[in-house]
Amino acid sequence: MSADRFSLEGKRALVTGASSGIGRAIALGLAEHGAGIVLHHFGDAQGAAKVADEIGRGTPVVEADFTDTAAVSVFADDVLANHGPIDILIANAAIERRMPWQETSLEHVAAHVAANFTSLLMLTRRLVPAMAERGWGRVVATGSVMATRPRAETVVYASIKAAQLVAIRAIGREVAGHGVTMNVVSPGAIETEATAHRYADAAFRCAVMAKIPVGRQGRPDDLVGAFVFLCSDAASYVTGADIPVDGGWTIGDAPGALPGETA
Repeated sequence: MSADRFSLEGKRALVTGASSGIGRAIALGLAEHGAGIVLHHFGDAQGAAKVADEIGRGTPVVEADFTDTAAVSVFADDVLANHGPIDILIANAAIERRMPWQETSLEHVAAHVAANFTSLLMLTRRLVPAMAERGWGRVVATGSVMATRPRAETVVYASIKAAQLVAIRAIGREVAGHGVTMNVVSPGAIETEATAHRYADAAFRCAVMAKIPVGRQGRPDDLVGAFVFLCSDAASYVTGADIPVDGGWTIGDAPGALPGETA
């Protein structure tokens, strides 16, 4: 297979939640393969500016609060008017707020639905039809291992991630014949800037390792290959897929794990 099939030259990608962590790694990986990048962030202008500097080429940065449903449509219009057209949508922005399930509030649910689900629908509604008209497009959403291995304290987040996959598949079925593929990449335990303090705790790190057959937590860079593949022409026959990048977590706990070591 020619390496040209993995090239993203001439394509423009919108990466949401791109100022740090997984979104940053994806943006840099797509840029490395030739894509022009539009970076989204909320509340991290310094981080987004640093990523833009790393990519270069006048990479634009746009801010929007995805918990505000009305702001998402304004954001999409702004991106198209000033930085479009968009060939690739990486729906990575999300919130994950943990609490005991008995304390779940309507506000907690509403924030997760808006940021993690409604925003996806609004962005696909605005961007995907134009992709279909052009005969080429890619949508890749960042899922989560929690959609298949949920925990009670993340019941809302996990449920929305499962719903996200259904939405991707439902819309993807409609546009596949027009050259647009829609898929999900589901990370497992990934150490990012936001979670580094947790992995610094030896007990926590050992508990995570006991879950994962590969024997370590993931890094944002571990996810890049799956995203690049799904965005490329090499994946033109892949749509509606959910690709776990979790060190084998969804297979089952690591061999030899003792009862009580895993969750």
